Amino acid sequence: MVSRRRTIELPNWSIPVLYAVLAVFVALTLPRFESRWLPSFDSGMSPVAAVVIYSSIASGMMALTGVVFSLVFVMVQFSAIAYSPRLVHWIVRDRVLWHSLGVFTATFLYSLGAIAWLDRKHSGNTPFLSGCLVIILMMASVAMLVALVDRISLFQIRRMLSLTGDHGRRVIEGLYPSLETPPAIAAPEELKQYPQTQTVLHIGRPRAIQWLDEKTLLTLSSAAGGIVEVAAPAGDFVVEGTPLLRVYGGTKHIDEKRFRQAFGMGGDRTFEQDPKYAFRLLVDIAIKALSPAINDPTTAVQALDQIEDLLRRLGRRQLEIGATRDSSGKLRLIISYPVWEDLLDLAFEEIRFYGANSVQVMRRMKALVSDLISVLPQERHKPLLQHQQRLSTSIGRSFANAEDQQQASIEDRHGLGRPRK
Repeated sequence: MVSRRRTIELPNWSIPVLYAVLAVFVALTLPRFESRWLPSFDSGMSPVAAVVIYSSIASGMMALTGVVFSLVFVMVQFSAIAYSPRLVHWIVRDRVLWHSLGVFTATFLYSLGAIAWLDRKHSGNTPFLSGCLVIILMMASVAMLVALVDRISLFQIRRMLSLTGDHGRRVIEGLYPSLETPPAIAAPEELKQYPQTQTVLHIGRPRAIQWLDEKTLLTLSSAAGGIVEVAAPAGDFVVEGTPLLRVYGGTKHIDEKRFRQAFGMGGDRTFEQDPKYAFRLLVDIAIKALSPAINDPTTAVQALDQIEDLLRRLGRRQLEIGATRDSSGKLRLIISYPVWEDLLDLAFEEIRFYGANSVQVMRRMKALVSDLISVLPQERHKPLLQHQQRLSTSIGRSFANAEDQQQASIEDRHGLGRPRK
């Protein structure tokens, strides 16, 4: 069972705001503490030199912030054009970007505050702790700049594909049990024997279902004395009036607000509990690369490498996990998860269609399907054989020349490079 613990996550914009508020607070309190309790604890630096250093750090930090984040947002926009617009939300949510902005802002504000306490009342003193904190913040800014540069390197296509695949692998490992696990399915008659007693609809603006708290839904189902069927699983997009769930055979009416609290919603899909999302992004990158404007079949082949790994892992997992029963064995909760055929269609159909004229893509897809047939259990073979036939049909339709058809039909994991004998 997938349980989602509800946590309060701060919005991204609040991170630099908190850094700024903390910097102003420390700038107002630390020098006062030093002047009162540590009046003789001086840094030994002349006030003129300290003013030059602090002001240089403050002015340089604002220039650095403007230049760095202008470049970051330009690269994010470039990634949306070159890869997939669905990647933008994922990249912009990276907390390293926002913590970097927070540290840069805190360094700027605190440096200005520290200048105000230099040579206070013509004492000629430069507070030691305040000066150390300015230097520490400057070093932290340098460290965050290095981390930010490393994050920007994620925009390289190889790392972007690998990172997307890593998210998909984590979802598969956390969501699906081994293939030897008995399937958790519900027979149609288990629902038909009960009347529908309650329907919960989505109210509000359009949202994406990001996660479900199955533990809460199971508890509410038992409290209602019936069976809850989730109509909008993770990954679905709901609008006003879309059914979220239906209750069958319930003996008690449950407040709809309690049901809605089990649905995590947001503006965009997330990887959490959504095994299809990693495939969606990988396929987006592949078909974008296959567009006439870009014409980069090698990137599509790299995306197929990640897709093959995900399909290999899914093929060895039990995908029938949608029915949950209570301790007495009574069916309580039904959630729709994609079956093997759905995942194969998502992984193959669009790439096969848009890459039908590419010898490189056809050869890689032929090798991919053949490899899956050779390593996966027998029960996974039938839909794979169907996709193998579709590939052959696409090759015959796209290449008029018999020699080209033969070349495109060769199984080659590199696309073009090392065909199998």
